[in-house]
Amino acid sequence: MTAQAAAYLLERAWVDGAVHDGVLVEIEAGRFTRVVLPRGNSRFPAEVSAGMDEIHRVPGETHPTRLPGLTLPGLANCHSHAFHRALRGRTQTGRGTFWTWREQMYAVAGRLDPDSYFALARATYREMAASGITTVGEFHYLHHQPDGTPYDDPNEMGHALIQAAQDAGIRIALLDTCYLSSGFGKPVEGVQVRYSDGDIDGWSARQDALESGLSPERRQGGPVVLGSAIHSVRAVPREALARIAERAGGSPIHVHLSEQRAENQECLTAYGMTPTALLHDAGVLGPEATAVHATHLTDADIALLGQTRTNSCFCPTTERDLGDGIGPSRRLHTAGSPITLGSDSHAVIDLFEEMRALEMDERLATEQRGHWSAAELLNAGTRHPSLGFADAGTIAVGQRADLVTLDTTTVRTAGTGADENTATFAATAADVTQVLCDGRVVFSRGDEGEIGRELEASIQGLRS
Repeated sequence: MTAQAAAYLLERAWVDGAVHDGVLVEIEAGRFTRVVLPRGNSRFPAEVSAGMDEIHRVPGETHPTRLPGLTLPGLANCHSHAFHRALRGRTQTGRGTFWTWREQMYAVAGRLDPDSYFALARATYREMAASGITTVGEFHYLHHQPDGTPYDDPNEMGHALIQAAQDAGIRIALLDTCYLSSGFGKPVEGVQVRYSDGDIDGWSARQDALESGLSPERRQGGPVVLGSAIHSVRAVPREALARIAERAGGSPIHVHLSEQRAENQECLTAYGMTPTALLHDAGVLGPEATAVHATHLTDADIALLGQTRTNSCFCPTTERDLGDGIGPSRRLHTAGSPITLGSDSHAVIDLFEEMRALEMDERLATEQRGHWSAAELLNAGTRHPSLGFADAGTIAVGQRADLVTLDTTTVRTAGTGADENTATFAATAADVTQVLCDGRVVFSRGDEGEIGRELEASIQGLRS
């Protein structure tokens, strides 16, 4: 459905790297057609100052709707596994490691079918919309039936995710994941048979079918990008890495990288090099690539990721939940690797917390403060290009019309300045009052109860 023309008068807004009072935006066909900043010392532009308290709509004319609070560009969740949302509150207790958590995750993965996955993903994406996320990067590897047999449509699970995002009102970069091994040189086992296409030719053929089955209007400037993903260097043999990179052909390509020390050691044993070096050797790294987690890196790894302009996606709330460690985010940024953010396992879906945690984790690791400015954190939270949406993430003419408005008078935000520091060091997802994606309202305060009921029903249905 095409978004109608609209105009908004934003009380405060983050535009071109600064917060401005009284910003007028006009929207047509889902894009900003006009962005007007205040003139001189006037709080509001002269042309819109009259009548801002009382809006009268006249047929054929577009009058601005006032949005009180602080408005930001749409947020980009660059790493998601939608089905992990069913684990929240159930895997956080007790002791264990990433590997013991993985067994609980596998149990949920084994129970999903296209209908239950659609229901869970739609509810999860609606939760994302409610938190200000307008684009999700879905790292999708749950392809087949529980015994590994393809569905009649081999991409039925992927189509369910695309439809779920569309129903929730947000864009999706479906990162179709290659997963061929349970470990270096080991065949898939257990629930992993759902993930595997058998070999690189099988994965490539299924992705071809996925591309041909997606309508042109969804892909060409629409709400869907199809990308590729390498689950990890332990799950994809060395000889397949270059094939995946070649096939990506400039579209997004993501990979879990050095999330665990054990992966690094096993890679050194198998190939005599780190996972980062292996990916570089295969031609995977580059501006279209994203290294997810990038936690346990050598100095040489950091230099390679920076030199190639590979994106590094940090997921601080998941990394701390799993006890994975704290990655060198600031060093990667300084080296030249753009930083993005994701909610990964959805222990929390709150990009404001991910932004804040990027700085707070650096403080814990270094015992020093002030590694990231609020502006840099906002840039990380609104970076859409690594998901194939280079025309999103800023309030500017020609860009996709995404607006996320925060209430600056809540018990968390009151008295904090109503500026970029409010967004990154005070606000939470609970402070979001309205969200526009491609010019359409996809969340308004008051929708939380309905979304919560949908989440409850989809998760309980999966467990019953």
